[in-house]
Amino acid sequence: MTPVFISISLLICSNVFMTFAWYAHLKELNHKHWLLAALFSWGLAFFEYLLQVPANRIGHTALNVGQLKIMQEAIALSVFVPFSIYYLKEPISRDYLWAGLCLMGAIYFMFRSKWA
Repeated sequence: MTPVFISISLLICSNVFMTFAWYAHLKELNHKHWLLAALFSWGLAFFEYLLQVPANRIGHTALNVGQLKIMQEAIALSVFVPFSIYYLKEPISRDYLWAGLCLMGAIYFMFRSKWA
């Protein structure tokens, strides 16, 4: 497996933990004290970092930091949208499409030197 593929795989898993850490408390702990929600989120973030740190270290062997960041943002949006729709039951809007298209532009500009 290539460093980029390994990095993408780890970042997908990392972003699942990140998304739950950042947003699951809005549904599951919304009537609890914010400190309990923060502790819950920090606990989940620990697992996020166990995946994110090696993902970035491995990815950095083949990509620059800007490419890693844009790749992470694209993965984050790809994980967040289904989470928002299916877990939080938030309505989807056309703004997700526009944000995704802007992100595709960012991906193009960050990776175009690799494709040229």
